[in-house]
Amino acid sequence: MASSSVLIESVSGIRGIIGRGFDPSVIVRYGMAFGAWCREQADARDCKPLVVVGRDARPSGAAFQRILMGTLQSMGCDVLDAGLAPTPTVEMGVLQHNAAGGVILSASHNPLDWNALKLLDHNGEFLDAEAGAAMKKRSQGEAQAAVSHDKMGAYTQADLVPAHIEAIRALSYIDPASIAARDLTVVVDGCNSVGGVALPLLLQELGVRDTQIVRLFCTPNGQFERPPEPRPDHLTALANAVTKHDADLGLAVDPDADRLALVDNKGRIILEELTQVLAADFLWRRREGAFATNLSSSRAIDDVAVQYNQPVHRSAVGEINVVQAMKAHNAILGGEGNGGVILPELHYGRDALAGTALIVQHLASTGSTLAELHDAMPTYAMAKDKLPLDGLDVEALLAALQSEYANVSSATLDTTDGLKIDLPEGWVHLRASNTEPILRVYTEAPTQDEAQALADRFKDELQALNA
Repeated sequence: MASSSVLIESVSGIRGIIGRGFDPSVIVRYGMAFGAWCREQADARDCKPLVVVGRDARPSGAAFQRILMGTLQSMGCDVLDAGLAPTPTVEMGVLQHNAAGGVILSASHNPLDWNALKLLDHNGEFLDAEAGAAMKKRSQGEAQAAVSHDKMGAYTQADLVPAHIEAIRALSYIDPASIAARDLTVVVDGCNSVGGVALPLLLQELGVRDTQIVRLFCTPNGQFERPPEPRPDHLTALANAVTKHDADLGLAVDPDADRLALVDNKGRIILEELTQVLAADFLWRRREGAFATNLSSSRAIDDVAVQYNQPVHRSAVGEINVVQAMKAHNAILGGEGNGGVILPELHYGRDALAGTALIVQHLASTGSTLAELHDAMPTYAMAKDKLPLDGLDVEALLAALQSEYANVSSATLDTTDGLKIDLPEGWVHLRASNTEPILRVYTEAPTQDEAQALADRFKDELQALNA
């Protein structure tokens, strides 16, 4: 029996399982649609129709990138081949080269048998829901017209990582001399992808000696030595390496290096939720301004914001939704609880390199250990659970649950993105995933057992409603 097709077209990109939905025909179809759109955008802006293309290290990426770049050239777009490059590096490259758009081939935290196209506009930002829907419609409509042989796009190559690193070093509050004075030892878990190359280079430019950088899974061959999502249960090897080498901190990224997880100097894995909180604690010591994050992110950011008397704004899940909230509220920093840090002084995109710089500078500026900073953070526990979508009418189930809890006086409901229910004992956020065929069930409570019990409770309630 043939396996079912898996292709998800959402605000987080076009992704699927290779040979079961994500294949060359998808790349050509979207490449032609996106190329035609970029050409139109370039005409409107009176600039060249340049598209920056990069990829993570998963083995399927090189072949798919060649197909994509050839398709874009056939649509009259010039192509800048960034090769192996973090997602945030490609985003910055679009801005630095005044490109009409960009594409990253990366399925991010999905397993090795997945790949994806992440589409960027001329600002180096992901297409919003409206533009994404229009792109999907265009890709499924009549084939876009390719150009004649004499109008095909040009091809160039460039390593964009050095410019990304230099922009980080140029931030007014980044001081490599003070970082060098801390003489830090850092373990880098690069997931055998692009972060394993970019993070050590960044650390050296920030003042960390190369001999003090311990490389773990830093060969960019795409053979993931651990599950690619940098969750606590996947970071045991990093925690052990931090302890073994008596390191000051450990850094872990996903395959395209837009998410950052941390291990403190005691070998304790810091929840991804706290990456953006620690970054905010650093920046709020230097300037005032709003913070924006999504509905699934921890209450810890709100607690820290109270200390600095700064506002926090919430959006639907999805990087572009957080970016729109940041712009609407002129936020100085933003992010998502999956380890994403968005620093608009650089660009509007999750950036593990930027997050790393803020954390390392935080250590240098405070003279504190990461364990001390970690211990000073609010303490919550999260459960990130899920239900398969097979047989579930998500909208009907969430509407029924909303109706039930609308009469609960202690519950606060938010339907911006699925259904979020705030309760005295914690909160639950229920929503269909943008990246997998599942219903996400995220909860937060004072302890891990309580968070998991809350998740189990709502999973049971959903299944009872579905019966």
